[in-house]
Amino acid sequence: MTITNEDELDGLKAIGRIVAATMQSMAAAVEPGMTTGELDGIGRDLLDRAGAVSAPQSTYDFPGATCISVNEEIAHGIPGDRVIAAGDLLNIDVSASKDGFFADTGATFRVGPVRPSLDRLCRDGRRAAQIGIAQVRAGRPLAGIGQAIGRFAEARGYTLIRNLASHGVGRALHEYPEEIATWPTRSDRRRINRGLVMTVEPFLSTGGIWAETRDGDEWTLYSTPAAPVVQYEHTVVATDRGPLVVTLPG
Repeated sequence: MTITNEDELDGLKAIGRIVAATMQSMAAAVEPGMTTGELDGIGRDLLDRAGAVSAPQSTYDFPGATCISVNEEIAHGIPGDRVIAAGDLLNIDVSASKDGFFADTGATFRVGPVRPSLDRLCRDGRRAAQIGIAQVRAGRPLAGIGQAIGRFAEARGYTLIRNLASHGVGRALHEYPEEIATWPTRSDRRRINRGLVMTVEPFLSTGGIWAETRDGDEWTLYSTPAAPVVQYEHTVVATDRGPLVVTLPG
C-alpha cells in the first residue's frame, strides 16, 4: 500500500495500535505453565474486543488468531497444547485488519531468566530491526535495509534467516513489494516511494540460515542449521523525513 491521504494514515495507525497493544498484553500475560493455545485465546479476545480480524486466519486460514513460536520454532508456530516453560524464548506475531487496513508486528520475549547468550541475541535482534527501520525513507533503495542489517549481523558474528523476508502491507497482509530482503543482496534495484507501507522484520540467529517446515506441519518453521533465532517486526510508512512506525505501543 502507498499512503496518499490522512484518512488512510489514520486507518493504518488505528490497526497498528491494536496489534501492538494485543502483542504487548499477550506478553504481559505469559506465565510458565500456560499453553500457547491459552495465550492465543487472550490475543483472540483482545482483537475481538477491538473490532479487529486476525489476518493470518482471514487470509490464509491459519489455525490460530496469532502465531506463537517457542524455542526451536522460529515462525508461524500453531497455538495449541505446548506448555510454555521458564527459560523459553517465545515469539509472538500479531497481524490483523480493521476497516480495510492491515498491520503486522512481532517480537521475541524471554520467559524468565535465559542464558546470557540468548539475552544478547534478543538485545541485538531488537537493534537489528531498529537499524533496518532507520533505512526506510522515500527515495532510498529497498536493498539498503538488508545491507545495513547484514553489516550489523556480520560484525557481531550472527547469521540471518534468508528466506523469511519483510513485505508490503496495508490493504492486505502481504502485498507489493512482496519480498524485501533483510539480508544483503545485490539484485534488488527497487526504490522506496513516498508513503510506501512495509514491515521490517529481520530474523537474527547464532547460526541459522534457512527456515523449513517439518513432519507434515505446513505452517511451523524451524532453523536450518538448528540454532536460536529471534525476530522483531514493525509496520512502517516511508516518508521524506524517514520511517513512521505505526506499531509502537501506545
